Parts: sequence; C-alpha cells; structure tokens
Amino acid sequence: MSDVIGDLRSVDFIKRDPNNPILTDKDVPYEAKLVFNAGITKYNGKYVMIFRNDFFEAEDTKSRHYTNLGLAYSDDGVKWDVEDKPCWRINTDEIKRVYDPRLTVIDGKCHLCFAVDTNHGVRGGIAVTEDFDKFDILSMSAPDNRNMVLFPEKINGDYFRLERPFPVYSRGHRDIFDIWASSSPDLKYWGNTKFVMGVEHVPFANDKIGPAAPPVKTDKGWLTTFHAVDLDQNRGKNGWEATWKKRYTAGIMLLDLNEPWKVIGMCNDPLIAPEASYEIDGGFRNNVIFPSGMILEDSGEVKIYYGAADTVEALVTADVNDLINACKPVDWTVENLY
Repeated sequence: MSDVIGDLRSVDFIKRDPNNPILTDKDVPYEAKLVFNAGITKYNGKYVMIFRNDFFEAEDTKSRHYTNLGLAYSDDGVKWDVEDKPCWRINTDEIKRVYDPRLTVIDGKCHLCFAVDTNHGVRGGIAVTEDFDKFDILSMSAPDNRNMVLFPEKINGDYFRLERPFPVYSRGHRDIFDIWASSSPDLKYWGNTKFVMGVEHVPFANDKIGPAAPPVKTDKGWLTTFHAVDLDQNRGKNGWEATWKKRYTAGIMLLDLNEPWKVIGMCNDPLIAPEASYEIDGGFRNNVIFPSGMILEDSGEVKIYYGAADTVEALVTADVNDLINACKPVDWTVENLY
C-alpha cells in the first residue's frame, strides 16, 4: 500500500457535463468561497441539493474558517437556483461545524447524513426533513466516524448504511481507512457492523478509501461509488495549502442486493480521475474528486455529482449498463466474525 501510484485516467464512457462546474461560489447569494461535496437527490418532483460552503474571515486561508450548508433546487439537475440563506446549522459549544451532506429519500422523507467536528472527535449523524427548514436528528455516532451514506430502502427488514471509521491506532498509526457497513431497525440505533472493503483491495489507492454517494438499486446489485486516495510524498504544492500530497479519485462497485456488505463487482480502474482544469488547477486542494450524489434516471442515464478540487461542484453522466459492466467480479473476499 505504500508504493507510489502513477498516472490515472477516468474510464472512457463517462461524460463531463459541458456546463461544469455546475455550482461555484459565484452562484451563492451570501458569503461563500468553496462550494463542494453536495448531497443531491430527487424529491417531490425537483432535484434538491444541499452543498457544503466553506469561507474564511479574510482572503488569507489561514484565517478563521467557517462552514455552513446551502440549499439549491433544479428542474433538470444541471442549472441550479440557490436559496438566499443557508439551510441548517448546529450551534453549540461542543459542535464546531456541520459538513459533507448526503441525501437519501426513504419512505417519502429526505434523510441527511452529515459529519460534525466536535471538541471530542469527528462524529457522523443522520437527520430527517420534509421541508429543508426543520431537521430532526435521529442518531449520532461515536467518534471517529464519517462519510456515512444510507441505502434508500430496508433490506431484509433493516436499514443499512456505509461508513468510514478512522481508527489510527489499529491500522499502523497512519490513515489506512476502510469501508464498513452497519444496520439499524429504526435509523436510530446502529450495530451489526461488518467489514466491506479495505484499501488493499483497490489498485488505485494506497492511503484510504471510503463511501461517496448513496447507493442506487439495479437488478444486478447496489451500484455504489467510493472515494479512493493515493499518497505521493514527492508531490508539492497542489492548491492553496502549503503542501498537498494526496490525490482523490472516484471508484465504482456493486454490492449484493440482499447482503449489502458483500462486494460482488468492482472496476479496477478509477471511474473519475482528476483531469479537467477545474479538478487539477486553481483549487483549494487540486487533484480531488469526491462523489456525493448519484441519481439513476428512468432513461438509464446516471448522474454522478462530485466535488472538484474541494472548491466547486461538478457532474458526469454515464449509462447504467456501462457502469454495471465495468464492475468485474472480485477475486478477493473479506472475513467477518459473524
């Protein structure tokens, strides 16, 4: 896992939308700087986006850093109208910020997975809303856990989520982080946690992996994106930060319909690798692709939304059959204790 990973390219069947980036800070009618990692779904006949918005006290990015969640609507999933104020904050002495939203419609209600930085670690949460004005928190994880995404329906009587705990001590005192799955009878109490996939199973990762956009159901399995990170100590300044040695790419896999912790297929190449100008140049952290929303249209087109360079929101499309066919049977298994 420590070997340097060389040049990476996106698969040839994805299409970047010609309107990319589809959302930037210029589209936001209040203070904004980095607009990315948006949860996106279809709800009540509209495309709905909740995006992460980071901004700074001054132009200097070392100044105080703020984050809120913005709300936008669209008729076509490409052109967005942003509401005139952020949609949700949690203001307590313990919680520093809420970020990285993921949206899943379950039983006619929109569920929001989110991360919070607290004084005592990073926690993942699940909230529910019907109007994007009032959010009711259903559950919060113990530290340190994040990148949670919900499956859109019960499976054998239980709700399921993918998650990415980051246990530094158990994986050699560095960020070798993997994908896990947990289940719940009621979206509040979570357990029966099972190992899904490790960094070592992804040819284009040597640092960490984790969930990305919520899975979508197909007749072949749960089509599921993930993020994969490779680290190269020879990389220098790749963004606004003093140094940025990581590269984020998007992967695609199929999970078993009835046992969603089992990987039954995976593409051994990145689905999306940083290539476009807004992905590799001028961003807060260049060379970052992070899918956070995926919609399967009735036509078979799949819209995959992603944060680019931790700065803007972008979109690629692909045919669902191409995505499924790219997920070849895996030649590895994982061991779960029960």
